[in-house]
Amino acid sequence: MAITQNMVTGESKERYTYTAKARSRMGPVSFASVVIFLGSGVGMIFYFRYEKARVERKRIAEASKGMGRPKVGGIFELIDQDGKPFSSEDGMKGRFSLVYFGFTHCPDICPEELDKMSQTLDILNPPKADQSPQSSTTSSSTADASTPTSSIWHPSPSTPALLPVFITCDPARDTPGVLKTYLAEFHPTIVGLTGTWEQIKAVCKLYRVYFSTPEGVKPGMDYLVDHSIYFYLMDPEGDFVEAIGRQHSPEQAARIIGAHMRDWERTGRTSLDPR
Repeated sequence: MAITQNMVTGESKERYTYTAKARSRMGPVSFASVVIFLGSGVGMIFYFRYEKARVERKRIAEASKGMGRPKVGGIFELIDQDGKPFSSEDGMKGRFSLVYFGFTHCPDICPEELDKMSQTLDILNPPKADQSPQSSTTSSSTADASTPTSSIWHPSPSTPALLPVFITCDPARDTPGVLKTYLAEFHPTIVGLTGTWEQIKAVCKLYRVYFSTPEGVKPGMDYLVDHSIYFYLMDPEGDFVEAIGRQHSPEQAARIIGAHMRDWERTGRTSLDPR
């Protein structure tokens, strides 16, 4: 049988048509698939960055309570600025707390650090419209442009608020009344604590805080007070998490604290705070 030119041409057309249909079914890489691929890649990058930061925070927290390291923090009882007994077991357990040691006669460092504490509190828990604490005005004027507060994690309404604690290193002069007047200039939620010289010395030892306040001073005596300058972040179980120093801005401090609080919530552990 002779093969005509028409038969060859017809076979070529059928083969071409089949190939074209197959290509149209498979199609080139679509725009949607490119977007999905790139989106997945960006998502993975952010996820690994978050995990790296989370693991680093966990390492810091675990290192602070590792074998062979002195424990920071512990059980104590003092008197608050209202003259009422304050127990670390009842007042601090079940919530994160931020502990600072200082004294009311401090000329510069303590006021600066308490301002920072107040700003940090307002960043983590922004004041409501009907509240206008003095610190919120200060924080808005000193915001760190390189650290946007919009990216800082904020506790949910069910999360107990961070407890700020100021423990005096100068109990002879810092009576409950003096503490109450002094702390009112900074933030309404700060709990001020004082006690006897022996009690304060014991608490400073628990937190590994250095202070040089002399024992047995008389009213009217002039003396110098020196102490460590750190914020001690404690978790709801009363364990030390991380120290925040003078080099940290309020925004940086809020980011560190918020990240640890978020990690705590994501572990599924619930607060012990009955309030």
